Amino acid sequence: MTVAGLFGQLLAIVLALVLAPLLTGWVNQCRAWMQNRSAPPLLQSYYMLHKLFLKDVVLAHGTSSFFRTAPYVIFGCMLLACAIVPTLSTDLPLAPSADTIALVGVFGLARIFISLAAMDIGTSFGTLGGRREMLIGFLAEPALLMVIFTTALISQSTSVATIVETLAHRDFVIYPSLAFAGVAFTFVSFAENARVPVDNPATHLELTMIHEAMILEYSGRHLALIELAASLKLYAYSCLGLALFFPWGIAAGENPLGLLAAIPMLVFKLAVGGAFLAGIETINAKMRIFRAPEFLGTAFLLAVLGLLVRLLLETRV
Repeated sequence: MTVAGLFGQLLAIVLALVLAPLLTGWVNQCRAWMQNRSAPPLLQSYYMLHKLFLKDVVLAHGTSSFFRTAPYVIFGCMLLACAIVPTLSTDLPLAPSADTIALVGVFGLARIFISLAAMDIGTSFGTLGGRREMLIGFLAEPALLMVIFTTALISQSTSVATIVETLAHRDFVIYPSLAFAGVAFTFVSFAENARVPVDNPATHLELTMIHEAMILEYSGRHLALIELAASLKLYAYSCLGLALFFPWGIAAGENPLGLLAAIPMLVFKLAVGGAFLAGIETINAKMRIFRAPEFLGTAFLLAVLGLLVRLLLETRV
């Protein structure tokens, strides 16, 4: 562990805490502009988190300690996920021991905690949202793993840092398999982050909501931690997609100047990705929950096609 690596790791964590709510606010602004509505302030997510952290926590009768502990575990999992993904540099202390498969496990752990916490109170909405969340996760994780395996075959490693170094710091090569994997990853990202067309984060309709149904009983700092964890998850998925498919601009090894230069590049790529996400949400409508298996099944099929293309057509590249 080098001093530069430790500094880069700490800087990445601080940057995640700062940029994650900003990314959510940027997506909401772009979506409002595209829908010809008055856009909320860019810092609206910060205002909401500040207000929630100052409010008192109201707990329903019959809640257990698990319900009160879950927000802290979910927040910790999402922060760890942001620390695993190389956003600024590939010289990360966590890189040797935490790869993309471990990253999928971290996402899965957070999903289990939020689903069980939603069922802990025993309300119908919480149980409904928890079961739907587990259904989405059951379908999304295999597709995400296939995407990871496709990129791992190129770099011969499941470490995101190694994948970034292989793709970004070598001669430019067009990989058709990455096109299939990229579309599949986009589908999975929409589903995992409760975005349109799988879910709508701006609605509280009982028959359609998934993520919002699980957090209806939370308030105060508990709700603030869950909302911040949701922003961190969107940030982690965005950075993972950028690391796997657009890794240019990430510093390699011990390079302090490259580390500082990677910050504006990361902000630029997140801004473009946030506008793209808002555009996709604007031109699509919320699908029925029963069509989610078809949506994620398509993602799995595209990821498998990318894997086969890599094995059969790109073995000499």
